Formats: sequence, structure tokens, C-alpha cells
Amino acid sequence: MTSSSDVSVFARRLFRAAIAALALTLAVGLFSSGASAQATNVSREDAIRQLDDVRATIDRTLALLDNGQRDAAYEQAITGYLDHYELVEVLLRVADPELTVQAEGVFAETRGLIRSGAAPSEVRAKLIELRSYIDESERRLTDAGMSAPALVFGQAFLIIFREGLEVVLLLAVLLGYLESSRVGQYRRPVVTGVGLAVLATVVTFVAFSTVLSRLPLGRELLEAITSLVAVAVLFWVSFWLLSRLDHRRWMEFLKARVWRAVSVGSTVSLILLGFTAVYREGFESVLFYQALLSFGAGLVGWVVAGLLAGIAALAVVAMLVFRLGRNLPVATFLKVAVVLVMVTSIMFLGNAVRALQEAFVIPRTPIEVPRFPIFLAEATGWWPTLQTVVAQIALLLVYTIGATYAFVIKPRRDRARPEESPMLPAPSAALDDGDLAPAGVPSPSVSADVRS
Repeated sequence: MTSSSDVSVFARRLFRAAIAALALTLAVGLFSSGASAQATNVSREDAIRQLDDVRATIDRTLALLDNGQRDAAYEQAITGYLDHYELVEVLLRVADPELTVQAEGVFAETRGLIRSGAAPSEVRAKLIELRSYIDESERRLTDAGMSAPALVFGQAFLIIFREGLEVVLLLAVLLGYLESSRVGQYRRPVVTGVGLAVLATVVTFVAFSTVLSRLPLGRELLEAITSLVAVAVLFWVSFWLLSRLDHRRWMEFLKARVWRAVSVGSTVSLILLGFTAVYREGFESVLFYQALLSFGAGLVGWVVAGLLAGIAALAVVAMLVFRLGRNLPVATFLKVAVVLVMVTSIMFLGNAVRALQEAFVIPRTPIEVPRFPIFLAEATGWWPTLQTVVAQIALLLVYTIGATYAFVIKPRRDRARPEESPMLPAPSAALDDGDLAPAGVPSPSVSADVRS
């Protein structure tokens, strides 16, 4: 009898436990459904708008802190996370849970520094780090699309192809000059110097990357400095490409060095000649690719693809020139290339200004202009702030004035001016139409119009 009663009690308890477990399961299910509905209600576009709001709170946080309003700065830091970034986390946890946790940690560290009375410089460093997490969060929630990869691919292709084509032109002139002077035996030292320059370019790229990663400066500031230097070099290259006189001087300088080296039979001088003629282009390429990679986060594969495609195209051009003796419309290409180089420098400038803003070096003033997705914004340098837009428009105006003079005003003046005889004797005809003569053709003065 007792045994039957115990079984009955146990059965009732088991039934109650099952009911409780079922109720708990239903509650969890309802909670999960609510969370899923919340996630569904936050679109990627909404999340990206929230990230823009977070950036605004970061700016206000530092401004308040610099003005001595620490409590208000703390409230802004809380607002940035609770009112905005938490909504982004709904989608970000699915896309990249680890990044979400890391960003949460930086938010917490920022609030802790403000609350503990840390120096503004210490809080500023943490806010710069937080901004990088905001950018990375946007990348995780944004589709790269086709426009940004295509632009980055094109820029990577243009850099190596333009610089490499200039090397082909230089070698065509130098080797052609040696052939025309009947000292073809000196070709090997020049080619050796070229090979050493290519090797030195690779070493320079590795060393440059290593040094930049170890400098005691923030990533944003390094990106800004690298890009500003690249803009300066591109600016110079652009107007050098537009200037026939500068190019003539450079090529005549090279030929003079060839003649001096040949006169004394100096192998070392010829090796150095080939090296310096090529390494200058290689160093420029290293600088440009560093700038391109610094703003190509998430698109590195497209940068590499553009580089490889440019090298392949250069191999074809070199074969056409040196093996098959084909003439190429170099002047036409260089006229197109100079425009593309100008566009690339404008892109670099926009990203450089934005990096200075991210490092709190210059102010950030948002304006109502079309906003690109982050990958396309990095590929074009177009950011919706007053400082970036003004900088890009100013550089565009300078280029427009320079191109108008080079392509419109100067040609008209040249056509109106009677032809002048060349300053130096030219045993063989220069390529007035901008074609490139093969290396075996005697052409000591081939360079006079090669960039025109």
C-alpha cells in the first residue's frame, strides 16, 4: 500500500516537473522570437546610420572632455553605446561575434577612463581605437559590391603599368642609344642594374611595411602621412608628365651619363645608370601601393589582382617593343595616364584628410552630401565632411587649370609659333607622333616627344 502511494506521489511530481519544463521552454521560445523580431526590425541600412550616430557621439565626447565637462562626456559615451551601438550589435553578432565582443570592451574601457579621471590624451587614444572598430563594424555589415573592387583593381593596375611603362621607355632609349653608338656590349651592365633595381624595390616594400608597423605612431596618423606624401609625389608626377621640357632634360641627362660611362668603359657606372633609371619608378610604386593598401581594408585581394594584371600587361608590352620591334602609341597612353594619376591623387587626398580626422588632428564637420558605402568611400576618398570635400575640390581645380593649359592653351601657342630647330643634333628622327621605337633602332633623341 505504501509502495503504491509513493509511486503515485512520484508520478505527480514528475508530471509537475514536466509542466514546468514545458512552460520554461515556451518562455525561452517566446523570448527568442522577440529577439529575432528585434533583429529583423534592424536593417543593415539602419545599423549603418546608427554607426554614423556613434561617430558623432565620439566627436562630442572628446569635445566635452577637452572643455572640462567630464560628466557630460561620460553621458555621451554611454549614449553612443546604449542608444546606438547596441542596435548595431543585433546584426553584428551574427556577422562577426568576436568583433562585437572586442568593440564592447573598447566602449567599456573608454567609459572607465573618463569615469576614473584619466588624462584627455589617454581617452583620445582610446577613442581613436574605438573609431577603427566602428569602421570595421561597418565593413562587416556592408557588401563590397562591384564598383569599389573595380576601382581598386584599376588603381593597382594603373600604378604598376604606368611606372613600368616608363621603365620600358627608359630602357628602349638607353639600349637603343648603345646600339646606335655601336657599343652594344655594354647592354649587359645596364640590364644588370635594372635587375638589381627590381630586387631593391621588393626589399624597399618589405622594409617600408616593417618600419611603418613599428613606428610609435597611431595607424591613422601613419596612413595620413603616407597618403599625403603619395599625393605630393603624384602631384609632381602629374605635372612632370605634362611637361615635355622636364622629360627632355631627364632623358638627355641619362644619355649623357651613358656616353660618359661608355667613354671610360666603366661597368659600374653603367650598372648604376640602369639601377637609378628604374629604382626611381620602383620607389614611387612602393609609396603608392602602401597608400592604396592602407585604405583598401577588405579589398587587398583586388589590389593584388590589379598588380598581377599590370605586370602581365607590362610583359606583353615589353615583348612587343624589345622582341617584335613594334611601335606603340605611348603619347596617347600617357595623356590618359596623367588624367588617371590625377584622379588617384584626389582619392588619396580625401582618405588622408579623413585619416587626420580619425586621429583628431583636424576637425570633422559632417555635411549633407551623398554618402557612399564604406568600401566605395575608401576607393574614391569621398567622405561626407566639409574638410575632405573642400580638399578634393581644391586639388581638382588645380589639376583642371594645369590640364587646360597643357592640353588646350599650350598646343594652340605651339601651333601659332614657328617651328624651332632642335638644340641638340639628332642623327635619327624623333618620334613626333609619340610612338616608341624598338631598342635596336638608332634613336639617341627618341625621348624628346615621348611624353607629349
